[in-house]
Amino acid sequence: MNPNDETLKALREAVKISPQNPPLRQHLADTLLACGMAEEAEKEFREALKLWPKQLSFQVGLAQAFHQQGKEEEAITLLESLSQAPDLPAKARVLYARLLLKSGEQELAQEEYRKAIEADRSLADADLGERLKVVPEKRKLKVNEEWAPEEEGEFRSAEEKAALEKPAISFKDVGGMEELKEEIRMKIIYPMTHSEMFKAYGKSMGGGLLLYGPPGCGKTYLARATAGEIQANFMSVGIHDVLNMWIGESEKSIHHLFDMARKHTPCVLFFDEVDALGAKRADMKASGARHMVNQFLMEMDGTEHSNEGILVMAATNAPWDVDSAFRRPGRFDRVLFVTPPDAPARAAVLRLMGRGKPLEEVDFEAVAKKTEKFSGADLKALVDTAVEEKLKEAMKEGKLKPLSTKDLLKAVEKVRPSTAEWFSTAKNYAQYSNQDGTYDDILKYLKLLK
Repeated sequence: MNPNDETLKALREAVKISPQNPPLRQHLADTLLACGMAEEAEKEFREALKLWPKQLSFQVGLAQAFHQQGKEEEAITLLESLSQAPDLPAKARVLYARLLLKSGEQELAQEEYRKAIEADRSLADADLGERLKVVPEKRKLKVNEEWAPEEEGEFRSAEEKAALEKPAISFKDVGGMEELKEEIRMKIIYPMTHSEMFKAYGKSMGGGLLLYGPPGCGKTYLARATAGEIQANFMSVGIHDVLNMWIGESEKSIHHLFDMARKHTPCVLFFDEVDALGAKRADMKASGARHMVNQFLMEMDGTEHSNEGILVMAATNAPWDVDSAFRRPGRFDRVLFVTPPDAPARAAVLRLMGRGKPLEEVDFEAVAKKTEKFSGADLKALVDTAVEEKLKEAMKEGKLKPLSTKDLLKAVEKVRPSTAEWFSTAKNYAQYSNQDGTYDDILKYLKLLK
């Protein structure tokens, strides 16, 4: 039997058992598309849209299925109806541009292609760009040229790069981390919900929190839950949203992002991998990189514009690489250690990951006890390993086999916590470069300090 046939058979069986599982139905339809079975994929996307009529990913998938079958008019009609959606994937816009060009609508094709490559430059296609006469352009500033904010229209690219969202999750969706959540409440949430009391003490809403810890432990999820807790807007910024090869452009992007947050307060502005944006200036050889850090610090200080109502959060796996100037009062003046989930949190994560999968009565607490120092990502790897082994059994017997406690405990033996290497590095910094006590929490976690 073809491996693709086995995969599709298993997916179809899984959909029968869990027909209300959107990611599962998406996976089946996408797999059908990848196997060149566009007609069946179309049927699957149509069935999914009956259940979730406004699901954008299903609508885009249906357009791709139309395209694969040569139903270009149907694909164009559907993509036209989706083109005004701000979160339409850039790949869908590229497909729309190709179809428009083929139908003779050159100008509209140019517009859609520009939007696509502005959102994701990796999708730039030299051949399509040449036919549409669209080439990504960036204004190159001279080395000594001063940058100044330009006209209002320039904010468009920043808005496309870091779309605002209103997270649907809150602290109740975060297992464990009670001390950490209370620290965030004191710094960010209470100043908003008890503003009069804080103003009486001369404390205003705003400021910064730097979250650090091993990768895969939920720093981004916690930041998003913070925004959801206070029903604030949320902007997640990655290094690709800021860094630019042209001199002056990175500073401009940082200004635009802060300015956008100021226009949509209350807003949690979250910078992921902040060590790449706020590295130590003494270690930087390029003056442009130092200018970018200076711009970042100026925006955080609010020297030209008020940051009232902006809650700046950042995450890093390497806090020792962040410029010390970021940790001065008014900037990231609170540095919080995000540990791997504790036992209750691990059980909650495992229980969540088990949703939508065929399960026996599983003792998640027993599995959690065996996974000390596992990150959230490690727990996902554990569940994936158990599922793969169960799928092998199901393939041999020709029927679905539910996951059991024994299956998960067996998978524990094959997965090792990825946090070990991080703690090895962190331990050295905590023991030998910790004059101000910033990393005492690491030593406490490792039980090297009481």
